[in-house]
Amino acid sequence: MGMKKLAVGVESDKELIDKSCYYVDKTLLLKELLEKGSKVSLFTRPCRFGKTLTLTGKG
Repeated sequence: MGMKKLAVGVESDKELIDKSCYYVDKTLLLKELLEKGSKVSLFTRPCRFGKTLTLTGKG
């Protein structure tokens, strides 16, 4: 069994499993941010990250 890879450009759960990639679940981080109730939150992302998924409705 080889080392797991980072899932760069992977769009489906099946592909994550088939390629044995890492998956990071940030659900609890989002819950914590919502519960804090801060006035402003900044979410940064790499250039071009996630635009296609939003436009095509995939995910």
